[in-house]
Amino acid sequence: MRTVKATAAAVTVALAAGAASVAAGRFASGAALTAQPGRPLPTEPRLTVHATAAGQIALTRDLATLRPGTYGLSGDGSHAVVGPVLAAKHSADTVVRRLERVTHGTLQPGDHVWLTPNVYVGNPSAALDLDHADVDIPGELGSLPAWFVPAARDTWVIAVHGLGTTREQAMNVMRFLNGRHFPVLALAYRGDLGAPRPPDGLNHLGETEWRDLDAAMRYAVRYGAKQLVLLGWSTGATMALRAAAHSGLRDRVSGLVLDSPVLSWETTLRALATARHTPSALLPLAVRAAQGRTGMNADGRVRAPLTVPTLVFHGPDDRVAPWALSRRLADAHPNLVTLQRVDRAPHAAMWNADPESYEESLRRFVTPLM
Repeated sequence: MRTVKATAAAVTVALAAGAASVAAGRFASGAALTAQPGRPLPTEPRLTVHATAAGQIALTRDLATLRPGTYGLSGDGSHAVVGPVLAAKHSADTVVRRLERVTHGTLQPGDHVWLTPNVYVGNPSAALDLDHADVDIPGELGSLPAWFVPAARDTWVIAVHGLGTTREQAMNVMRFLNGRHFPVLALAYRGDLGAPRPPDGLNHLGETEWRDLDAAMRYAVRYGAKQLVLLGWSTGATMALRAAAHSGLRDRVSGLVLDSPVLSWETTLRALATARHTPSALLPLAVRAAQGRTGMNADGRVRAPLTVPTLVFHGPDDRVAPWALSRRLADAHPNLVTLQRVDRAPHAAMWNADPESYEESLRRFVTPLM
């Protein structure tokens, strides 16, 4: 009888441990699979506002607040834009940056905020003074909201945001593209505000979402686009790669612009789980949980052969999508891929680090596609 009881106890402990492991794996995988658009990724630190003055703001000293460039500064109910670090102003505990403007809300000492690539909020008319139309694109799960900024050319740019951002990110380059007369379609896809919810409620890191980009491509061709340039950030870049390889309209794609592309969902999932302080021993469980919950491919790699000119913006400081994979992509396609290295820039914020250099590289790339 004692042996039976001991065996039963051991089985109970094993089952409990197994259940705990499954639960831990699901929690860890949620850092990527349940990432909310417009909310900070776990790699992005929460900062505290220490003080504000005319044209400047003091923030918690961190590697993030020392980044070069221009960023949105978001809080709960507020948004501002910060520019370069004012080197002579900061202290041992704070970094002072130029405060370009407060878009909405207020910034008070003690407020908790985070840096975001989204410099503009609202819509292209309000934020950029560009004429735009709110359009609905028929997708496989339902209607997809999008902004359309008209222009004269028959080559359209379709812009797709990625993890932790919204379609507002496309406004960073919208004025530049409009100045070169490219019509721009900025897409909200499954899981975004106003778009259909995925059937399982999870982010598939571009593996299924690309079909919404395919729907946008069909919409663009239906309304006059002869050629398409697909511009994506993060998992939006993954979507662009998949659409260029698998869409029925892939022959209309004349170029790709990929910012911080997620080329291995497994690597990105591990990075986000690690940033959420998941012990390394649980990372394989997080990967298996993600596969089980989403059905994503087992090796985690994006397999989408390139056939068109591709411009990749990426840098070694990206903690979400490894820079090494972009270098490998460029090495594998030397005649198609131009790799633009951007230092000291976080994930999907290559434009923010140096807008002028980014737009000059973009100008050189799109000019032959006009």
